[in-house]
Amino acid sequence: LTLMGCLRDVQKGQLALLGHELHSADETMKIMLRRRLGFIFQAHNLHESLTATQNVLMGLQVHQNGVKATVDAAQQEKAARHMLSILGLEDRSDYLPAHLSGGQKQRVAIARALVSSPDIIFADEPTAALDKDTGLTVVKLLKELGEKRGITTVMVTHDNRILQLADRILTMDEGHLVEEAVPA
Repeated sequence: LTLMGCLRDVQKGQLALLGHELHSADETMKIMLRRRLGFIFQAHNLHESLTATQNVLMGLQVHQNGVKATVDAAQQEKAARHMLSILGLEDRSDYLPAHLSGGQKQRVAIARALVSSPDIIFADEPTAALDKDTGLTVVKLLKELGEKRGITTVMVTHDNRILQLADRILTMDEGHLVEEAVPA
């Protein structure tokens, strides 16, 4: 995910993202591509000193996609609060992460990734710290919202409980593709 997400440089081989070869991409191209991506990290990566709304706003301010940076602050906040509401967090929008459950934090991270309507979301073990039911709920929400907004999600997981929700499963071992499947 770090290579596809332009967070690390491709050292050898070929890797294309959104029609652009990453092996030879300069920093300007990688920044442009990152602005078209959303990230959901395993550990949420929420800023502890910012409210849920402020954390989601970062998705608009950093990516400058979807709701453009030229949109005024009030409209950006409205978009952030709307996304939190869609994810069932309207009553938690002004809470700091320390006062949210693990599932709520993960939904804030999903809201932050989705609010800018990226082309692709990269999700790294989004259910790792969640119980079975919460994990399944989070992945269902991610899939449903992605489908509604036309967003592709690439997810890395060891959680076999959520595989039935996938449209395509690629199995890797030691960095090599060993199996490809389409769930029934």
